[in-house]
Amino acid sequence: MTQTTPRAAGSWLSREDLDAARERLPIVYVDAIPVRVDAHGVVTEVGLLLRAAGNGGLSRALVSGRVLYHERVRAALLRHLEKDLGPLALPRVPVSPQPFTVAEYFPTPGVTPFHDPRQHAISLAYVVPVEGDCDPQQDALELSWFTPAEATTETVLAEMSGGQDVLLQQGLRYLGF
Repeated sequence: MTQTTPRAAGSWLSREDLDAARERLPIVYVDAIPVRVDAHGVVTEVGLLLRAAGNGGLSRALVSGRVLYHERVRAALLRHLEKDLGPLALPRVPVSPQPFTVAEYFPTPGVTPFHDPRQHAISLAYVVPVEGDCDPQQDALELSWFTPAEATTETVLAEMSGGQDVLLQQGLRYLGF
């Protein structure tokens, strides 16, 4: 059997093929909550991206994106963290990452707390410490750091959409906050 590279095997779908796949089957995603930790491993800050929303407004968001065909979950996490936080973010993703939860995003609102009008998506959610300098990239306008208490205020949570506010709260509860 001949081995092919992911790119040669068709890891990137055309817009039409991706839309067709989204209409027929769940798409696998990763969500990551970037955090800063102190010398004892205690979370001191939570990073939230500021992105342009589809309605022309702004929203706070977690790092998120698809897992490509033939891509390991760890590689997808690293790729999306670098894509959104910049190449010098220095994320500490474990060799064998375990999600703190699995989020089911549905195109129909109200099925779960998670909503994505484009598709049915299954997302593996992680908390990932970052040690380096973060410089928002791609469609991220800025990255703001909040204490765990600040990140869970009504004001900040109201700036998030699609259920990512729920995911953020679940992640912080997982950490003991």
